[in-house]
Amino acid sequence: MSTTTPAAAPPRVSQPPAPATARTVRRHWLEHGLVFTLPFLVVYALFLVWPLLWGVKMSLTNEDIAGTHSDYVGLDNYADALSDPDVWSSLWNTIWFTVLSTVPLVVMGLVFALLAHHLRFVSWLWRLSWFTPFVLPSGVVCLLWLWVIYPSDFGFADQLLDFLGLHPGIGWLTDTRYAMLSVVLTTVWWTVGFNFLLYLAALQAIPQHLYEAAELDGAGAWHRFRSITLPMLNRTTGVVVVLQLLASLKIFDQVYIMTGGGPDDSTRPILQYVYQTGFTGYRVGYASAISYIFFALIVIVSLIHLRLTRRSREENPA
Repeated sequence: MSTTTPAAAPPRVSQPPAPATARTVRRHWLEHGLVFTLPFLVVYALFLVWPLLWGVKMSLTNEDIAGTHSDYVGLDNYADALSDPDVWSSLWNTIWFTVLSTVPLVVMGLVFALLAHHLRFVSWLWRLSWFTPFVLPSGVVCLLWLWVIYPSDFGFADQLLDFLGLHPGIGWLTDTRYAMLSVVLTTVWWTVGFNFLLYLAALQAIPQHLYEAAELDGAGAWHRFRSITLPMLNRTTGVVVVLQLLASLKIFDQVYIMTGGGPDDSTRPILQYVYQTGFTGYRVGYASAISYIFFALIVIVSLIHLRLTRRSREENPA
């Protein structure tokens, strides 16, 4: 008996995908929300990405502020910047200001937040008084402090020292021993309100039952602060520290208005040197190279902090 095998089915030929029409593309953009981010991406590319790339191009030339010279010099500007003593002195001033200002700004922000969180008497007044200076423009803040520490009988600080029988006439802004400290004092008074606000929001987010349970176990105020408050504020402290480091490294306004970088360039930050090189010395290409070296320093600081934060989270997942 003979059997017939059924004929094999012909192989299926895959059809090419239909070409995307304008309607399907528009639907894809709408489903993924890309159409709503397009205006931001355009503005971001126009005002950040393009100037960033254009600055890299200028740093490789000897372009001046008038644009009359724009010859390619390669990495010569970077080599000159790394061997320029003014770059290193202004960079050291920037780092020294960052060290002097970051520690008190972080500590005082936490202390003020703790006081405002626990003091129930006119708590709104504490919050208002500590945060109000932060909303003032830098010019107003600098003029206020120039009036306070003006080195003559007009200055309020010298008048107060004279009234207390102490030696007045301190060169707050003209003596190299006090000029940087005066700028730091002005900055701390001006910007501590931002850190205070971040810490206050974090304190209000800590569950109250943790403190109640610790109090029932006989834990004192200091033990509760050390075992509950500080660990719960770890992430907020990390954010405050990195934001404060970046803000302090970008110091410019206070120094430019109060001291102009003096005396003897002892307070001149790196950004002021970039400004003087580009807009006073007319060496835009060289100033661009200095600014990108400083940008690399900021990136390194951010990466180090990110690495330390990640390691801390891996060691303490809670």
